[in-house]
This record gives sequence, C-alpha cells and structure tokens, in this order.
Amino acid sequence: MDSRLHISNWIPITKKEVDQRGWDELDVIIISGDAYVDHPSFGAAVIARVIEREGFKVAIVPQPNWQDDLRDFKKLGKPRLFFGVTAGNMDSMVNHYTANKRLRSNDAYTSAGRAGARPDYAATVYSKILKQIYPDVPVILGGIEASLRRLTHYDYWSDQLRPSVLADSGADMLIYGMGEEAIKEILHSLGSGKPIEALYPIKQTAYMTLQKPEFNKDEAINLNSHERCLKSKMDFAKNFAHIETESNLVFPKILIQQVAGKYVVVNPPLPLTTEKELDAVYDLPFTRLPHPKYNKKPPIPAYEMIKDSVTLHRGCFGGCSFCTISAHQGKFISSRSEKSILKEVDAITKTPGCNGVITDLGGPSANMYKMQGIDLSICDTCKRPSCIFPKVCTNLATDHKPLTRIYKKAKEHQGVKKAYVGSGVRYDLFIGRPKAEDKSNGYTEYAEQLIRHHISGRLKVAPEHTDDGVLKVMRKPSFSYFLELKRLFDNLNRKDNTKRQIIPYFISSHPGCKTEDMAELAVETGKLGLRLEQVQDFTPTPMTLATVMYYTGINPYTGKKIFRARSLKDKKLQQLFFFWYKPENRNHIKSVLKSMRRSDLIDKLYGRKRR
Repeated sequence: MDSRLHISNWIPITKKEVDQRGWDELDVIIISGDAYVDHPSFGAAVIARVIEREGFKVAIVPQPNWQDDLRDFKKLGKPRLFFGVTAGNMDSMVNHYTANKRLRSNDAYTSAGRAGARPDYAATVYSKILKQIYPDVPVILGGIEASLRRLTHYDYWSDQLRPSVLADSGADMLIYGMGEEAIKEILHSLGSGKPIEALYPIKQTAYMTLQKPEFNKDEAINLNSHERCLKSKMDFAKNFAHIETESNLVFPKILIQQVAGKYVVVNPPLPLTTEKELDAVYDLPFTRLPHPKYNKKPPIPAYEMIKDSVTLHRGCFGGCSFCTISAHQGKFISSRSEKSILKEVDAITKTPGCNGVITDLGGPSANMYKMQGIDLSICDTCKRPSCIFPKVCTNLATDHKPLTRIYKKAKEHQGVKKAYVGSGVRYDLFIGRPKAEDKSNGYTEYAEQLIRHHISGRLKVAPEHTDDGVLKVMRKPSFSYFLELKRLFDNLNRKDNTKRQIIPYFISSHPGCKTEDMAELAVETGKLGLRLEQVQDFTPTPMTLATVMYYTGINPYTGKKIFRARSLKDKKLQQLFFFWYKPENRNHIKSVLKSMRRSDLIDKLYGRKRR
C-alpha cells in the first residue's frame, strides 16, 4: 500500500486514531460541519494542519450528530486548551436553503451529497452543546459563518436582525477571516497558561465583555447597539457603512457594539499575509484526500469539484455589493510564489486518482494574482471598498504577465494534460484599458492564453446584469465591457476556426433591479443570441452591502431609498425573464409587459407579428 495512504497521515478523527498516536490528551478539538477532507481548500483541515505544525495535539470531529445523546461531542474527551468550532466552508443557512427559502435536497460537503448532516446555524448549535457539556473549556469560533455574523446582521431565513454569533452561541472568542496567523498566537498564549481573557487583544479576533472597553476615538468606533438596530433600519445601515469601510482600510479601528447589556469587541485584522507565510500554509503535509472513513462511501461532491484545483492568491478588490469575500478575506491581495504554486501542481499530478487535469488555477477572482498598489502609501489612506469600481484605480498595478507565465508553466508540466481556469475572471481588468498599457501589462496575451488554452470550450464570466443602473448598485462594470470581451472572444473563434462558447452569469432580484430591468435584460441577451443557463436569484447573505439594502431599503452611503423585490412572487417574476424564450413562459411575460405598458418590449422579444 502507498505509504501516503496510511491512516496516520490524516488528522485523527476517532479515539482509536488518537490512541494509535500514543496521545493521552488532546490540546485542541475541532468540530466541523463538513466532512473531513485533508485538502487546502477545506478550512478545518488547514487550521488543523497549522495547529499540528505548531507542535500541538489536534483532532477533528466532522459532522457530529447533534440530535442524539451527543456522544460525538464527548468521544474524544476534554481538550487541554480549547474547542475550535466551524460550520464548514459555507454558512450553514446558505448551505441548507435556496433563494426561495426552500430546503435544499443536497449538501456538497457531505458524502453522497446527503442533506441534513449539520444543523441550521451550525456554529451556534455546536457551541451551545459544547458549553453545556464542558462549561469550563474555551470555545473559539472560526470559518465563514462566524466571520460574516460577527456583528448584528440581517438573517434572510428568519427575516430578522440577529446579534453577533458570540451573543447567540455563548462562545468565548471568534476568529474572522483567514485564521492561520491568529490561531498560532492563541495556541501559544493558552499553551503558556494564560486565561482566555488575556487573549482579547489579539488581532483578527472578536470577543464579548461585560464592561465597556475604554478606547480613545482614534482607536475605536462605537457602533449603534443591537437594540437600536432593531428599532431603526437607518441605524443598522449606518453601522454597515462603518463596518465595510473599516474592513477595507490598511489601518482600521476597533469596532464595539452593545448587545443585551454586554459588548462585542472586534479587533482590527492582522497585517496582510506575506508570500512566505502563505507558501508555508500550502506546504503543509496535506494528503489532498478525504479521510479513509469515507473510502467505502459515495464521493463528497465539493471535494470532487476542487480536488485538483490550485489557489494562487487570497483576497479580492472587486468589492461587489452581493459578495462576501471582502468581508472574509479582505480586499488586499496576498499571493503565493510561483515556486509554491508549481510545487502544488506537481503534487496534484502525483496524488492517487489524478487524471492529469488541473481543474482551476484561480482564486476569489482568477486574475488578481500579485496585484497591489503602485504607491502603497496611497493605499494606506484609501477608503474605497473597490479598487476597480466605479473605475480601475490609477494606483493599481494590473500586470497580467506573472499570471500568464504560471498558466504556461502549469500547461507545460509533464504530468499535466490540461490546466483550466475555473474561477471567475474580472475582464474589466484587461478589457477597455488604454492600448499603451497593453504591451507592458500583457492584457491581450493574457486573454488569448486564457481563451485558447485554459477553458474547456466554455468561458464563464459574470456580467451579472445588462442595465448600467443596476450594475452601479452591484458595483459591477458597464455591460459594454462584456460586449467588448465577446467581440474579442468571437474574433479568436474565427481566427482559430473553433466553436468555443462564452457563458455569462446573471442575477435577478438584486436591490435596485425592477421587473422592467429584467425585461430589458431579456431583450439585450436575446439580441446576442444567448439562451441563459448560468443564472441565480439574489440570496441575501450576512455582511454584504446588497443584503443591507435588501433589508433596509436604504443605501447606507447615501441614505437614499432603493427599490428591492421582497416577495417570493416578485422574485419569481424577475427570474422568469431569464427564460423568456420558453414557450410556456411567453403568455405570462406578455401579460406582465402589457400591464407595465411596455408593448415595445414584447415586440423586441417576440416580434410585432407574434404579439
């Protein structure tokens, strides 16, 4: 048997595996809502490997049963330092429910895609159970659910504001964002005998306290209390403007919010992860495989999707209104070295079951690798949530040549048959830019390399809408950029005599989008001969600008009212226009447009003779 497949190469998940290592006691036990996959794309695995590297004894309890006698929470005993809790790679409510609030029938992070392996509000449920069984053991939250719910937030599924997850769960501390560096400081502090309260100053963490912390106005911002937010949507909206602004600063302030007589304190993030630190994370001894307990079970869909993918960088400076990435990873880019990336490509080709296909060379946005400010002192004082909206910042270095070089080297690796780019591409970074920049920044070379060699016949991009007014609310570029990309794409098809397809993603029911805007979208995409496949209805998720607008009907930055489709009926109607070409939708759409006195749109969609 391949020595790499021995059970000792995984983080232990059972008492037997702990005993096999000769451990009498664990330092840390991680409770996770996901199946345990030992891969750098799975947060619990990354944190566990970091803890292991720091010399501590760690185990993972994946997807514990929370509905029986709670034996899964007890099976490994009481850790010496703390329990780490994560809902998994997704917020559990997004994982469980559709935009129409219907229960999903599958869970990609579970064997066979089986639904029901984790509870709603998993971080809260797990923490409460642990506090009930082990009241004296610290519980530290992490992962995207904790990150996005660290302060008062709108919860779409209960249609109400909820307080910080710290208040709901009773956890002692929370790490937001990418937690490798914060967890190291926590480990060594607790390991040296310090009480949990002594860890409160650690950056990139949040905690609750009975006494209001005393900071001067240059150090901290006092947000409107949770109770004030319940009474005033405007106060909630103002909070978000502070939270987002501080999240995108190089030197942000501490955030303080009162909740039920206590205070949630969110410390500023740690400095941007360096190339050396990020390389060290991806150099950890991942098997890149699910734990052997899953060997005789059906595949884990999320793993099958990402197992042969490579993350080149973290962070995204797009600042899209509906996206959670900046709230979790931040807008500043932290990139790996070329050497580290190509080392992982090589490791993939040697992983059991690899077919020589790299499914993604990407990141939150595929083509932001190595990009940062030209003059970093300007970035130090910048408050923009996006470096590319409403236009690309003149201080942003947008050189695509380092990325193109990686694409070429990955493609030429002897064990690689194909190296795809599956992550979304921000085409406004290389489309519509001054021609003088093209040669120095390699825009055309990048686009041609991407389209000709790194897509599986279909280039997926996300214009999101066709109406510039809606796109402005989304913080997305004008639809004209997509049209220019399509011209470039079609020209390459003609030159190469190929039939590659361009597949655009669109969103309906986003704040600011009316039914009439969706009708115009149908017309515009129809003129291009597109029959839309990749579409979604807007789902409000915690800690995004779009969600705040959806709940409040207010733009937090202007205080002005904004339209939003709130009812399921209105949301379904907007979705209908994606599929205007289906015969079963035609009469309904015509009726709606007639009631709106927009017969001109009927003519554009179906022709005057067929009205």
